[in-house]
Amino acid sequence: MYAIIEDSGTQVRTSVGDELTIDIREVPKDGSTVTFDNVLAVGDGEGTMTFGTPYIKGAAVTADILHADVKGEKIDVIKFKRRKGYRRKQGHRQRSMIVRVTAINA
Repeated sequence: MYAIIEDSGTQVRTSVGDELTIDIREVPKDGSTVTFDNVLAVGDGEGTMTFGTPYIKGAAVTADILHADVKGEKIDVIKFKRRKGYRRKQGHRQRSMIVRVTAINA
């Protein structure tokens, strides 16, 4: 069984046991799970699909948090104007969290 979920404007195909890298979010202190309510489609792996308009009512995907705060690789943001002596360099590391899908409820 697999599901297509929407998280922070991106669509992700998941199945039970998959590890996903998602955008960082607020998690309750006692919470070790994340629930995704925006389920776009659910398939059983045998060719039967259920599509939502835009979401499937009552469907949810739950996942355990493996790493709550992970930094991605560093990228350089460079601004440059020729012949003007204008150069700016700034680095950025995107923060994310890693989760493992435990259940698909459809």
